[in-house]
Amino acid sequence: MNQRPSIAFAKFSGSQSAVNKKGTVFVLAADEGGLSDVAKPSDPGKTLERAFPVAEFTGKFASTVEVLAPQGASLDRLVAIGTGKVSGLDEYAWLKLGGTVAASLRKATEVAVVLDVVGASPSAKDAASLAAGILLRSYSFDKYKTRKDKDDGKAEPKKPVKVTIHTADPAAAKKAFADAEAVIDGVLLARDLVNEPANVLGPVEFAARAKELEALGVKVEILAEKEMKKLGMGSLLGVAQGSPRGARMAIMQWNGGKPKDSPIAFVGKGVTFDTGGNSIKPASGMEDMKGDMGGAAAVTGLMHALAARKAKANVVGIIGLVENAVDGHAQRPGDIVTSMSGQTIEVLNTDAEGRLVLADALWYCNDRFQPKFMVNLATLTGAIMVALGQHYAGLFSNNDELAEKLSVAGQATQERLWRMPLGAEYDKLIDSKNADMKNIGGRFGGATIAAQFLQRFVKDTPWAHLDIAGTAMGAPSNEINQSWGSGFGVRLLDRLVRDNYEQ
Repeated sequence: MNQRPSIAFAKFSGSQSAVNKKGTVFVLAADEGGLSDVAKPSDPGKTLERAFPVAEFTGKFASTVEVLAPQGASLDRLVAIGTGKVSGLDEYAWLKLGGTVAASLRKATEVAVVLDVVGASPSAKDAASLAAGILLRSYSFDKYKTRKDKDDGKAEPKKPVKVTIHTADPAAAKKAFADAEAVIDGVLLARDLVNEPANVLGPVEFAARAKELEALGVKVEILAEKEMKKLGMGSLLGVAQGSPRGARMAIMQWNGGKPKDSPIAFVGKGVTFDTGGNSIKPASGMEDMKGDMGGAAAVTGLMHALAARKAKANVVGIIGLVENAVDGHAQRPGDIVTSMSGQTIEVLNTDAEGRLVLADALWYCNDRFQPKFMVNLATLTGAIMVALGQHYAGLFSNNDELAEKLSVAGQATQERLWRMPLGAEYDKLIDSKNADMKNIGGRFGGATIAAQFLQRFVKDTPWAHLDIAGTAMGAPSNEINQSWGSGFGVRLLDRLVRDNYEQ
């Protein structure tokens, strides 16, 4: 069950009477024009405006000032949120303003937001983005907390917050929000999956969550170890052999495009917990390795988003699901495995396991579906975090056009990518004396070496690898995310599909 925020969007409505409603009212104040005429005439509006100089409120973006309503007013509280310069109000800005609203809700149960800005005319899409921002910021993963807020020790149920957004074209805003909400639900699904503890979400349980997408019209197949062994997936199965929890591969198909049109494909690394295997990780921080399936979570969330909004494209999502455990049966450094491609791999470090999972998943995807392109996502290397920190994901690609489209989608959604190099100089570093390749290179360039490894399993198909180790889990909190699991990649890839591949 998804940890959906307790937010109920009652309706989108006209803005004329918003400030006379009860509950908490949010109004927007531009740094060049102050409050709109909608808020100014009311007594609370006048009180709020008088508070501006005292609070040194100038309308700076995402700044807030609030006042309690005067005695006799129907509402409880009035909050102004700065928009900054209206020329800067793009889609992501509206998301962040929605996040600012959510951060200021406190214990309000009935909320009105007035989308009336001096010098701007917020569109239906802007209203939908603001609503989406409220949902994203309101998410919290608290399903395992037992609350004892009442004197009798019983859990206090959460009351849903009823939000009304007052905008010029409520019918169009409602339609735009239905589309946006489908994507946000995909993000929240990805966050849930990353946040779940590994004792609850192993490969079998993750595959079952993917299977639930059939309710939205996604065709889902689950391969168990027997089927994968028959297909020759020795690279993926080698990672899983130390765990009593069997490996799975989920193949998700959304057929919203023309029947004979080749699909586009997304592949995710799904290591539900990574001890490092016999090349065991240090104990400090190992608990975070429950999130080593952030790539698979993003692909699953993306497939949810595409199906929920009825995307007009044929899309395949494949996730390889394993647990990398320490056991007497676990893979040893120096073992040689044979991948589905027939290429042999000398496993010098069992903690470089994600690339072994993706090798077979990419080859299977390419061989079966012959897609227009493949994009894989993986929390693959700490090296990418050394290079880029936690605000950009690494982008590696064999195709400039695909790389550019991904970069543009990343800028639009602010799930940003930075292109990193590939080249023959790096590729030769994974040549092995004992097999076709080894799974690690030297000390330097670890993120690129991992990408070079993956490139050996994609043939000439246009392909991109997104290393999301720094962005999918534990990334810095921001205006639209306060969760450890961010759901990074869902909005980015939905935008890629929406802007370039729908009919």
